[in-house]
Amino acid sequence: MLRFIINRIFQVIPVLLGITILVFSMLHLIPGDPARTMVGIEASAEQIEQAREELGLNRPLHEQFFSFVGNAIKGDLGESIRTSLPVTEEILNRLPITINIAIGATIFATFFGMLFGIIAAINHNKFGDGLTMVISLLSVSTPSYFLGLLLMLVFSLHLGWLPTIGISTPIHYILPIVTLGAQAMGLIARMTRSGMLDVLRQDYIRTARAKGLPERVVIYIHAFKNALIPVVTVVGLRFGGLLAGTVLVESVFAVPGIGRFMVEAVLIRDYPVVQGTVLVVAVSFVLINLLVDIIYGLLDPRVRYT
Repeated sequence: MLRFIINRIFQVIPVLLGITILVFSMLHLIPGDPARTMVGIEASAEQIEQAREELGLNRPLHEQFFSFVGNAIKGDLGESIRTSLPVTEEILNRLPITINIAIGATIFATFFGMLFGIIAAINHNKFGDGLTMVISLLSVSTPSYFLGLLLMLVFSLHLGWLPTIGISTPIHYILPIVTLGAQAMGLIARMTRSGMLDVLRQDYIRTARAKGLPERVVIYIHAFKNALIPVVTVVGLRFGGLLAGTVLVESVFAVPGIGRFMVEAVLIRDYPVVQGTVLVVAVSFVLINLLVDIIYGLLDPRVRYT
């Protein structure tokens, strides 16, 4: 198992290097001069040169890259142009909110997705199967921004049960979590149903039933564990996607998380913030996938030798 973990870590290193190169290149792929864009078209030559010096654009490209990597490793992502505060500090202030929403959405999607998937598999080709699959199809097909506005209209404006914007109390998390987790719920439900139907056709399940074991034991002890392996992969991948998908949800519900912070930085061309937030989200996605691989190896020992 230790060798498996070490191999996965070494496989992640080139990916992290590629991400770092892409994020670093963002500033240099922008049409025109980033320094002029920062200070405005009416700025003097001295102001433009000062901006270039602050961004480090007056140094050779390889020096800029190694400086960027070295500072990122130390946790220094530069300073925000808008607030003049360290980007790392700005991200750390908003990161817990985004993580809470992503984790909440993952728990919501996993619980209800697995529940609907098991119900559909047990009631294969019956009313329960059709109903749960229709629900999962609707959840997968509905865009997050549209679902968020719809939930806001129903539960906030018409019923008055839940708050509309902000994140000041735990109740404020409900609508963003449901909105963000809906698509993942549908996907997990379909994967769980497919996995359960495949496992329920296996010989050892027929043997367990022939021994007279209760159906609940057959479903939840024998079948569900083996059907869980592909679902774990989907859940892990979706968590990374949910972390990145908070951009839309946080914008709809005016949540002060990383996603909304990134959107605001793009609109005002705060390049250090854009670089920092993209780097944090991308690295988080890769590390989550690494963790999923390790969990996958623990659940299925055969994976360790592939």
